[in-house]
Amino acid sequence: MTEQTERSLAEQPSDTERLPPAAPGDGGGPGGGGAGGAAGGAGHPAGPATGQATAEGPVLPHATADAPVLPHATPPPLAPPRPLGEPRTWPRDFTDRLTAPLPGVRALARIAREGKLRPPPETLPEIQQLPFAPGPMPAAGPTTLALTWAGHASWIIRVGGLTVLTDPVWSRKILGTPARVTPVGVRWEDLPPVDAVVISHNHYDHLDAPTLKRLPRHTPLLLPAGLAPWARRRGFTQVTDLDWWEAVELPAPGGPVRFDFVPAHHWSKRTLTDTCRSLWGGWLLTAPDGRRIHFAGDTGYGHWFEEIGRRYPGIDLALLPIGAYDPRWMLRPVHTDPEEAVKACQDLGARALAPMHWSTFLLSGEPPLEPLHRVRAAWATTGRPREDLWDLPVGASRVLAES
Repeated sequence: MTEQTERSLAEQPSDTERLPPAAPGDGGGPGGGGAGGAAGGAGHPAGPATGQATAEGPVLPHATADAPVLPHATPPPLAPPRPLGEPRTWPRDFTDRLTAPLPGVRALARIAREGKLRPPPETLPEIQQLPFAPGPMPAAGPTTLALTWAGHASWIIRVGGLTVLTDPVWSRKILGTPARVTPVGVRWEDLPPVDAVVISHNHYDHLDAPTLKRLPRHTPLLLPAGLAPWARRRGFTQVTDLDWWEAVELPAPGGPVRFDFVPAHHWSKRTLTDTCRSLWGGWLLTAPDGRRIHFAGDTGYGHWFEEIGRRYPGIDLALLPIGAYDPRWMLRPVHTDPEEAVKACQDLGARALAPMHWSTFLLSGEPPLEPLHRVRAAWATTGRPREDLWDLPVGASRVLAES
């Protein structure tokens, strides 16, 4: 958790104040995106009954739209692609999409008292063992689906002949956070021309302005609802922001590549006055031949994974966060731990899992190498093929076999 986040949390309502409930129906904004449900909703491994209070604060009431989905229910048809660069009008904020209350002053005081903002000093020598193996990116033609891990949530995805960056952070340091502990896995000058960028939400370790400034201003940016003005103010001319379950298509040499914006269990804040003023979520990339990658961005565990898997069957690969989870009493609603990431992969129906959001910035209290050990152990307990756990070193690449 960054110092910027700590400052943000200090402004939230006290633990005795209740956040407004999620709106019933099909969403809180244009485009029909689903409203957020309660922490502890369908598929959530822990949490009190809806509407009850915990020691740290109340739990949001469960939204009607997020009632558990029966396994035999027919998923709704995918939304038709929206126009690129479409001007949109959004609600003032997306607080109704929260699936857990944001921590208040008491929670912030507790985290400071426990001193668990960083790993224990005796574990810091593990930094020298963090996996780092930069290498040349694989050749990628129109039918190739490959990815390279640059670190944290930054991936270079080659799909349909396009090069797509996810949450690109090439900066050595982000606001309020110690410098990265592993270098960027791919030098900026070694990148092929970037055809598109997808952003999951506006926290500084996922939306890095200095990195985006390196891009040509005509680069297509695909953003969560409410973030388009931020990008346009910085001179970007091809900006599209979407609600949950909305999509766009980009032309590509191998045929159109579809980008669907899907829900996540998280929140947004970048300044002192913009809590939840823009949306948060993940991205589902569909190659021209139908192969699918789910990029989760930043998320806790919850019912949305099952719903994403229901709407998008046959996901080939899930890019899921496994770090920044300790202490669980505070970070469980917004960051999956390694065991939850494996469960989320199963909920999605994804064949393979590529862990991310660890080994780059030390954002919380777990030892640096613990996420890797735990995700390997959790994967082993499932009995699934070891080769379907893509636990890549920073800088490494892998190609997804054609169907």
